[in-house]
Amino acid sequence: MAAATSGAKSCPANFSAAVDRILSGFQEDFLWPLLVAEFLVAAASNGLALYRFGTREQRPWHPAVVFSAQLAISDLLYGLTLLPLAAYFYPPKNWQYGELACRLERFLFTCNLLGSVVFLTCISLNRYLGTVHPFFTRSSLRPKHAWAISAAGWALAALLAAPTLRFSHLKRPLEAGGCTSVRPEACTKCLGTADDHQLEAYRAYSLVLAALGCGLPLVLTLGAYGALGRAVLRSHGMTAAEKLRVAVLVASGLALYASSYVPYYVTQVLNVYARQRWRARCPAFASVDEATAALDQKTYVSHQAMRGLMPVAICVHPLLYMAVAPSLGCCHQSCLGCRGSRTPEDAGSSGQVLPLNVTATPQTVGP
Repeated sequence: MAAATSGAKSCPANFSAAVDRILSGFQEDFLWPLLVAEFLVAAASNGLALYRFGTREQRPWHPAVVFSAQLAISDLLYGLTLLPLAAYFYPPKNWQYGELACRLERFLFTCNLLGSVVFLTCISLNRYLGTVHPFFTRSSLRPKHAWAISAAGWALAALLAAPTLRFSHLKRPLEAGGCTSVRPEACTKCLGTADDHQLEAYRAYSLVLAALGCGLPLVLTLGAYGALGRAVLRSHGMTAAEKLRVAVLVASGLALYASSYVPYYVTQVLNVYARQRWRARCPAFASVDEATAALDQKTYVSHQAMRGLMPVAICVHPLLYMAVAPSLGCCHQSCLGCRGSRTPEDAGSSGQVLPLNVTATPQTVGP
């Protein structure tokens, strides 16, 4: 690996071209139509969610609505990055928009993906605080705090995505002439990963993204939902149907996270490792057939499949808004301890993120 990345003996260009032709075929055949469909659904659903937040929610927004609106903005912007990516993958795979656009597209793709994870975590923590510590939430958590946390979340996402501006680059055509499906060597590639000599640095970066952009938010989300689940199970003021509704809501959020973000980041790290292994062996290959046979296609296809399936999450997120904002269908009238005890002031600020606005402990349930 050291020899491959240090330039002691480079990988023959014809071996790399043969492998690129195989790998690009999956993107040209599978990814681009899926990305187009996801772009259309994500733009429509998140645009509608933002419209309804803006027209039906009272100002100032409740913190739950603030975080949900940030999630919708992040998902909408992420969905917009899918369209140029789909146009790039449409055969013949060729980037026609210049190097600056290539770097910006990869940065915005990563930044808004991280933003989605950040604001999903904020929503889960807000659910925990609103359920287990309701009096603290009502007395201390104000909309201005939610806006400040949102600004910090955007800054964190941009900071974590900033290295993509350095790693992303254009790969110029190896041959002169027009780019066609039968002459992919004459096409321009927009690569979101590093060159061969930067693979070690990119591997470290991918591990940081997996840890801070996925692992840590997952731990926080699991902890928040675990405490919330215990509070609900111990509650004597909720019916079995209400407890089931909360359980379904929590389980659906965790399932969405575990089936989209986690596999994406895991396969990304594995794909970088596979690329390093192949590049380390490449100079010793005797022929193109041997080079292509050594390619770890399962790992690559798994990561590309997750690149196509992971955006499904941003199409499903608007369904979570239905459980966040009362004007979007949340049955907040069934909240624990709210029946017959809510004042007009409470009703105006009750937009909790679960169908229970106060702590799920029997001592707080009263007239």
